[in-house]
Amino acid sequence: MRERHGGPAAEVITADLATPDGPERVLRELRDRGLTVDLLLNNAGAGSVGPFLGRPLEPQLRTVNLNISGLLVLTHAIGNELVACGSGGIINVSSGAAFQPMPYQASYAATKAFVLSFSEALAEELRGTGVHVMAAHPGAIATGFFDGTSATIDPRAADTPATIAARTLDDYARRRAASYPGRAVNRVLTWPARLLPRTVVARLSGAFNRSQGLHEIVDVT
Repeated sequence: MRERHGGPAAEVITADLATPDGPERVLRELRDRGLTVDLLLNNAGAGSVGPFLGRPLEPQLRTVNLNISGLLVLTHAIGNELVACGSGGIINVSSGAAFQPMPYQASYAATKAFVLSFSEALAEELRGTGVHVMAAHPGAIATGFFDGTSATIDPRAADTPATIAARTLDDYARRRAASYPGRAVNRVLTWPARLLPRTVVARLSGAFNRSQGLHEIVDVT
């Protein structure tokens, strides 16, 4: 991102955003270092995979804390500062999973649906303030998302993190209301949930995830 858009050297702040103190630690460090934020990019996220009742609860709760609570804390604090300045923006990284229920990724998809709805509402609240809010909805990305489980991502169907980052920032620069930075098919797949009964969508999504073996997930080391 620095090579593409310029800017100073990165300032690194280490914090676990899935814990109550994590986001507050980031905010304290920003104040202590005298740093101001022009663009808040809420990209931290995680998700559990497998049958909800058959998997441990703690990772599910961490998913909620990271994907929702941490995002809310940072957005509330930094968003107020941006509005006071009358400029800047917020990018919340959601997912194509936000548009439909996803059996065997139930808690993850639900958190991303929250991010989608929250971002759309906040964008309307901040319309006219000079602060632009955009949600990004990528599809599969070649990362370690499934590390520690038997699930895998087909690299042929996944975009690189660099590609997703560049397209998301380009869409933000164009002041788009939403970004679909992945392959065109990922955006197409968001439409069945808007047109079909949600029970049908859940069955289709569940059937696909079963075909990928997500109903039989085991932990690996």
